[in-house]
Amino acid sequence: MTRVATDIGGTFTDLVALDNDGKVVTLKSHTTPPNFEDGVLNVIKESGLAADEIEMFLHGTTTIINALTERKGAKTALITTRGFRDILEIARCNRPDLFNLVFAKPRPFVPRYLRLEVTERVATDGSVLEPLVEEDVLDCVEKFKQEGVESIAICFLNSYINDEHEMKALEIVRRAWPEIFVTASAEVTREWREYERTSTVVLNSYVLPIASLYLDRLETKLEKEGFVGKKYVMQSNGGSTTFEQARQTPINLLESGPVAGVLGSAILGKMVNEENIISMDIGGTTAKCSLIDRGQARVTTEYRIERTERYAGYPVMIPVIDIVEIGNGGGSIAHVDAAGSLRVGPESAGAMPGPVAYGLGGTEPTTTDACLVTGRLSADNFEAEVDLDKVRAAIEEKVAKPLGISVDQAALDIIRVAEANMVNALKLISVRRGYDPREFVMVAHGGGGPMHSAALARDLMAHRVIVPNSAAVFSAWGMLMTDIRHDWIRTHICPLETTAATDINAIWDELKEKAYERMHEEGLSDKEIIYQAMLDMRYQGQEHTVPVNTTAGNWDDNTGDGLIESFHRNHEHFYTYRLDGTPVEIVNFHLIALGVLTKPELSKIPVLGHEIIEPVGERDVLYDDGKWRTTPVYERSDLKAGFTGTGPLLIDEKTATTVVLPEQELTVDEYGHLIIETGVK
Repeated sequence: MTRVATDIGGTFTDLVALDNDGKVVTLKSHTTPPNFEDGVLNVIKESGLAADEIEMFLHGTTTIINALTERKGAKTALITTRGFRDILEIARCNRPDLFNLVFAKPRPFVPRYLRLEVTERVATDGSVLEPLVEEDVLDCVEKFKQEGVESIAICFLNSYINDEHEMKALEIVRRAWPEIFVTASAEVTREWREYERTSTVVLNSYVLPIASLYLDRLETKLEKEGFVGKKYVMQSNGGSTTFEQARQTPINLLESGPVAGVLGSAILGKMVNEENIISMDIGGTTAKCSLIDRGQARVTTEYRIERTERYAGYPVMIPVIDIVEIGNGGGSIAHVDAAGSLRVGPESAGAMPGPVAYGLGGTEPTTTDACLVTGRLSADNFEAEVDLDKVRAAIEEKVAKPLGISVDQAALDIIRVAEANMVNALKLISVRRGYDPREFVMVAHGGGGPMHSAALARDLMAHRVIVPNSAAVFSAWGMLMTDIRHDWIRTHICPLETTAATDINAIWDELKEKAYERMHEEGLSDKEIIYQAMLDMRYQGQEHTVPVNTTAGNWDDNTGDGLIESFHRNHEHFYTYRLDGTPVEIVNFHLIALGVLTKPELSKIPVLGHEIIEPVGERDVLYDDGKWRTTPVYERSDLKAGFTGTGPLLIDEKTATTVVLPEQELTVDEYGHLIIETGVK
């Protein structure tokens, strides 16, 4: 039997299939917006796999983030506590760009006339100050019916500590209007912060009908093809969940695809005995990077969509693997701005029409076109015949002429600008957070990762690059290695030194009970469930917190002493100082429940003997120093474990090209991964 993972990207839909013997099948097919499920079915059919042979199907999708960024979600309404109708409008007072005199707050996804109030009030300790008035909820439902609302969000003040009123209102809405989509904030998050909670539940409701319809269509078409196995969807927290659970809280699928690549990087690191990893995923539209510290990817609930240096974005209080994403990929468009500066991205040629080289009608020069002109890519590796004259003409018209330089120089400059943007993103997740890149190994994946990673690692001062097998579809590979995961986070502020261990254990027991119930609903047995625990802690009087690993229960009176020292150490790492003697508080309890799935072993490649592997050809390549060099080209499938070489080298495969720069060293390991030593000390 075979396990299959599919990942929908902005340009391509990727597939990785892995059978019980460790045999891997990979494939890429064009993404098919707006009917993304067709691209999934297409790539499965093109792989030659029969649907009834698939025992497990895992899926990563951009449907949710696309619906949000393109504003194509449902007409959504909000029911909230009386007096808090405008919380989405008020938002936060912090401004990303302090000196922007025309700064505007993000416009709420729910207009004011669809934000209605009801009488109810819960105190900060969870006690009921004013009961919920049911008639108010029914009045809201009637008004929403008149306005043609498609989805409803419910968020009451302090419901994170006591959700009685929210659950009651939810029941009233469903009873009065059974066919409406509706979400209560307590179903999505139990953390404090009223604005962030309200934003999160609104965004969940906004995408709820879209996600439900998409998953229904995908499930129906899979079953029509004969699929009868288990179905899972990748979540933003680095774990998977069932289709049914994904339909209820689709906001958890926000970064469904990209996080799988980060998780895959962590797993790959364990295979090659590397705990500190920088994951670099370069696709057709974006470049995404994340840092793995001592084998663990950082999970945050302070994620914001559409956030930039000048725009606050929208908070989403769900567990998300911490990723920095920029609009630079193979399809990023190069242009000269009004000031005469060369820019690359964030606009992308996308899947249609794509780069000029695709021959699908694209007229704007992209990073892919520049890599073709400089010899990094071969015209033979494209699906259709490439009109190189048209590619050069586009670069000449849009970049070379405005800058007064040659086409070759313009193409090289496009690559330099794109890579400089990527290095800046890499610094955000490493240097800017107190990490030394020299202590990390870069795992490069995505269609463009192998091509740019050697230069990026060199400029970042990382000493080694790993280009995994199936690099171009690595996010899909990462999905095959995931476990089912659910995060239970509860805000409960208490001083660590004076809170009894029995009270702490009671909170962990409550969270574990809820997690246990959810995991059993998803068909997991006791032996398949494991728990991990973290605390968000702070110095008394502080605003921000830092995470500290701990155990989920079984605390005694001495447990807190070790945690205090761990907190001091973590705080010093992130903020460069510690305040010994200052009281420490727990803010959030974070329980991670993992449903461990059986994973097949990966097969190893043949070992190089006495034979000599010859290059399949050579290409003239223009490198960063402005010099053309005749560069040997190897076919990746010809390489065996133990193969070594010194750059410049090119490693071609069907879906990617790896560039090894001059004087860098290449080795192939036992699994077929390419190891590049950058020469940085």
